[in-house]
Amino acid sequence: MMLDTALSLERFAWYAGRHADLAIQSLSLASDPAYVSVRNRFSTTLAETVTCSEDGSFVTSWGYRLGTADDVESAAARLAFLLAALPA
Repeated sequence: MMLDTALSLERFAWYAGRHADLAIQSLSLASDPAYVSVRNRFSTTLAETVTCSEDGSFVTSWGYRLGTADDVESAAARLAFLLAALPA
């Protein structure tokens, strides 16, 4: 069964948005590749774009693997840590 990367990114955006200090800048599911942009609400420089590979890995724009679609909540928490955000 093929992974639904758009659904995985929607779930990632939802979990990331639960962190008090994070804001979803954009969720682009129609682009190639689809991505979600997340930023720290209190910083103009702490931001990251995340994609989801076909194998279900969430990957930052600089190639850091945050986790997999099997545990979206942990992957989003890892991004929150990297962006210096408070826990959900």
